[in-house]
Amino acid sequence: MKKTSTRLADGRELIYYDLSDATVRDAVDHRPLEPTVTSSEIRRDELLGDSVAIASHRQGRTYHPPADQCPLCPTRGDRLSEIPDSSYDVVVFENRFPSLAGDSGRCEVVCFTSDHNASFSSLTEEQARLVLDAWTDRTSELSHLPAVEQVFCFENRGEEIGVTLQHPHGQIYAYPFTTPRTALMLRQVAAHKEATGGQNLFDAVLERELADERVVLTSEHWVAFVPYAAHWPYEVHLYPRRRVPDLLALDEAARTEFPQIYLELLKRFDRIFDEGEGTGGESRTPYIAGWHQAPFGPLAEFDGVTRDDFALHLELFTIRRTSGKLKFLAGSESGMSVFINDVPPERAAERLREVAS
Repeated sequence: MKKTSTRLADGRELIYYDLSDATVRDAVDHRPLEPTVTSSEIRRDELLGDSVAIASHRQGRTYHPPADQCPLCPTRGDRLSEIPDSSYDVVVFENRFPSLAGDSGRCEVVCFTSDHNASFSSLTEEQARLVLDAWTDRTSELSHLPAVEQVFCFENRGEEIGVTLQHPHGQIYAYPFTTPRTALMLRQVAAHKEATGGQNLFDAVLERELADERVVLTSEHWVAFVPYAAHWPYEVHLYPRRRVPDLLALDEAARTEFPQIYLELLKRFDRIFDEGEGTGGESRTPYIAGWHQAPFGPLAEFDGVTRDDFALHLELFTIRRTSGKLKFLAGSESGMSVFINDVPPERAAERLREVAS
C-alpha cells in the first residue's frame, strides 16, 4: 500500500491509498472553494448522560446529485470533483460538511473505489484488503488527535438508510468522547468481570454463539453470527477468533482472511430478499456496517476494565424486514429504546446460510 497526502482547494486533507507503490499523485484541486467553515458543537444531555452534535451547517450538504455530477467520482476534464486525480484505488478526505470538527472531533469520507456503479460487495479481495488497511491507518492517525477518544469506521448503503450520495463510500467519525453504545458494552463487561472473577464477557458470548444455531459462517480466523437478542431483522456480528481491542491489533493472518469472509457476508445480504434488482440479478439490500473498537480515551469509570477487555467486531444490519417492507423505529424503539424484532434470529441465520455462494 502506498499512501499519499495532499490538500484540497479549501484546505481539507485528502489521502490516496494505492495498490501500486509506483503510483504518483500530483493532481491539484482547481476548484474555487472558500475555506471550510463549520459550526459543530457537542451538547450533553443531563438526563440521559449522552451527547448530541449540533451541526447546522450540514443543511446545505450535497443531496442526491445526478451521476454525472457525483462529487466522489474522479475529476475528468472540466468536471471537477472532491478527488482531483482522474482515477484512484481508495481515497479518504475530510468531510466538507462534518458532524464533528475541531475540538469536537473529526469526520472523514472513505471512497472504496472510483467505479460509481460498484458496491463494496463487488470489490475484489485485493481492493477490500486495501480498504481494511485504510481503515486501520486512519484509526491510528485519528487516535493521536488530542480531541479524539473513539474512532468509528462505518458504511451506510441505500436511500432507505438516508444515503444522499450513491457512489460506494463510507465514513469515519472520530468522537471526542466514548459513545453511549460502547459505554453500555463496557459497563456489561465490567459487571461480568466482577461477577465471574475476571472472565471476559466477549469471550463468553462468542463461545456461546459458536455452540448455537445462529452461526452464519466461520473461517480459521473469523466468526459471523446473528446475535441471540438481535435488534434488527437481519443482523450479523463478525468477530476475529482472537480477541483484540481494535483494527491496529489484528494480525496478518486475520487481515488476509477478512476480505473473503466479509465479501461473502455482503453478497449474502444482497440475496436475502431475492428481488432481482441491481447488478447480477441480485438486490441491493440497504444496510449499515460499522467497526466497534475500544476507546482510546480513559476507562476509569468502568471499574477494572482495560482496552484489552474490549473485543473488536463489525456489526452489519439491514432495516429491511421483508421484500418491499422496512423496519421503522416507531414508538417503542424511538421513544424508549426497546426494540421489537419481527424476524426470529434463528430464522435470520438460517436464511443467511441458505443464500451462500
